[in-house]
Amino acid sequence: MNSENIPWSDYPRPQLKREIFKILNGEWKLNDNRIIVPFPPQSELSEYEGEIHDRLEYRYEFYVPDNFVLPKILLHFGAVDQICEVWLNNEYLGDNEGGYLPFSFDITDVVKKDKENILLVKVVDDLSIEYPYGKQSKNPSGMWYTPVSGIWQTVWLENLPERYINNIIITPDMTGIDIEIVGDVDGFSAVINLENGRKLSKSFSAKEGRIEFKNVKDDDGNEIIPILWSVKNPYLYDMTILSGEDKVETYFGLRKIEIKEINLVPRVCLNDEPIFMHGVLDQGYFMDGIFLPESSKAYENDVLYMKELGLNTLRKHIKIEPEQFYYFCDKYGMLVIQDMVNSGKYSFLTDTALPTVGFKKRNDMKKSAKEKKRKVFFEKYMKKTINHLHNHPSVVAYTIFNEGWGQFDGDRMYELAKETDPTRLYDTASGWFATRKSDFDSEHVYFRNKKLKPKYRPMLLSECGGFTYKVEGHLFKENKSYGYGNCKDSRELTVRIIDMYKAMVIPVIKNGLCGCIYTQLSDVEEEINGLYTYDREVCKVEKDEMRKLSSLIDKRLGK
Repeated sequence: MNSENIPWSDYPRPQLKREIFKILNGEWKLNDNRIIVPFPPQSELSEYEGEIHDRLEYRYEFYVPDNFVLPKILLHFGAVDQICEVWLNNEYLGDNEGGYLPFSFDITDVVKKDKENILLVKVVDDLSIEYPYGKQSKNPSGMWYTPVSGIWQTVWLENLPERYINNIIITPDMTGIDIEIVGDVDGFSAVINLENGRKLSKSFSAKEGRIEFKNVKDDDGNEIIPILWSVKNPYLYDMTILSGEDKVETYFGLRKIEIKEINLVPRVCLNDEPIFMHGVLDQGYFMDGIFLPESSKAYENDVLYMKELGLNTLRKHIKIEPEQFYYFCDKYGMLVIQDMVNSGKYSFLTDTALPTVGFKKRNDMKKSAKEKKRKVFFEKYMKKTINHLHNHPSVVAYTIFNEGWGQFDGDRMYELAKETDPTRLYDTASGWFATRKSDFDSEHVYFRNKKLKPKYRPMLLSECGGFTYKVEGHLFKENKSYGYGNCKDSRELTVRIIDMYKAMVIPVIKNGLCGCIYTQLSDVEEEINGLYTYDREVCKVEKDEMRKLSSLIDKRLGK
């Protein structure tokens, strides 16, 4: 496989870009069978024909590129599900648990610069509920989907100076940014690209600093007027950070998300202006790659498809994506409500069926050793997730627990999340089992139009709809489907969606309904309740009518 055919060859980390790197995707060996990394072995794109068991052993051979002239070499993994150990040239590098977040190793002392290197990744993935697993199931059916195993995001090398920047933490508001540099550095300089080729440069002797955009001048002495990031004008500033011999490219948006009381009604406000989060559930599944599409272009298309329908929000449903997804949301002004990935047992009766009809009580008093371990890991992973996505202006809110799946200590988890990042909003319990501490009153409503009654917090209709429309020739299974309420064609589906909004959503915006998340962006396997088919080839709703719906919402919000 030549370099032009390497899948996912674009730089994996748009928030921390360097010049010298090598993508290790392509043809690997998995359990002595050929596989195309980074696609999971269950997917068509992986081209894997071997058996898939709980234990997987990946092998890859590579040479260090000639342009790797700096002293440090790092090995990065985008995500490996669920537990893995990594070996290089028979030397143990370390392990990782989790399955959805990136990790890396310093391989400087192990890698051979003039000889072949042998990389070995040993994976255990038995779909343990002690770890985050999302919608994966060993028995996929209905709203549970084909599981993925092992490597499912990019593997890559990066060349760095002896002292380098590990991370950049950028916290914006409406007038400037706070910057914190993580790494073995003494200070840093920042060069920000302004509009019309202008620049703003600042230097700091410490690892932290503040850059103001209001009442300051650029490098040529001209006054700067801050340009805010919004859904209609998602303006991004490019920035170069230099520290010693290290140089990285990043970007940011000036924006603020908060809850404010306006005319005695609590509102979600973006840059001090009320906003209605008009969105869809986005599960991030693809017919050919399952957890990972053929290229990052598919993520860009999904964002643009939803913008074309007049939507401004994606609820990223219990899955963490490669960073390219969040970059496209930043670039095109798509708000993201990011779900934490669930762990723990699921019960259809107590977690879904009974709450759907109004019985919303649960017992979180489980105290087994396994349950304690699961909760400790969930806490750690929640904080890692929040820190991982901190710099993306599109990420404005998080869902901690979905419909009680693995829910525990809701008030404490809210406090922990808020302490980790106080600049975002948090939906502690999306759907049923409300907690005392949350930024939203969160409701899921299916099968009917319910009379919503906002109270003292902004109300978020965090799931609704799910109407089905079967498009022949674009189905995962021709003889099996799942969803709520059958529609015979695009016209009927569009009318049902609009009627639901007019009956249940739009009248309550004036009283404090802050958002509505329709189920869902696309069909997923047996579920056929998407606005697009699973293969993304057919839009199942009438685009003009959906855009008119967005205009109705804006009018009700007073825009």
